[in-house]
Amino acid sequence: MTSARKLNANRANARASTGPRTAAGKKRATRNALRHGLSLSILGNQTLSAEAANLAREIAGEGATPDILELARCVAEAQIDLIRIRQARHDLLSRDLNDPEFRPYKYSKDVDAMMISHLRRFGPDVTLPPLEAQYADWKPQGAEKFACILSDLAPKLCDGSL
Repeated sequence: MTSARKLNANRANARASTGPRTAAGKKRATRNALRHGLSLSILGNQTLSAEAANLAREIAGEGATPDILELARCVAEAQIDLIRIRQARHDLLSRDLNDPEFRPYKYSKDVDAMMISHLRRFGPDVTLPPLEAQYADWKPQGAEKFACILSDLAPKLCDGSL
């Protein structure tokens, strides 16, 4: 049996865990479900499996023994996996580079915190001071945007979680 105190704490936590409220936060959250399919085996995909078989025959050469063909298939599967990884990385970079509304993750969190603090302190009817409004509207461009994107994606690219 759950105590009343624990039950009230659970309810309070549930009310606080409503997800993102700002447009930027909601947009970020849509990326959480990004599926790249890299954990799926090549053998589970008919097209990739056929591609691997063709590449293996090409690698092994004419008249290859079954053992050599099997080794060539392992090499072909690894090569196709590398191509898939490169494509997933390219897609991640392209998505953000082509997004005119892109904002760095840490920056968006800071802006969300600033806006919440302002709302709590002054209410919804008081506008942001000009400097804070300019900060809230900032969007990186050019090389700065590319650097921000790489900074955001670096942890995923380094640990292989893409």
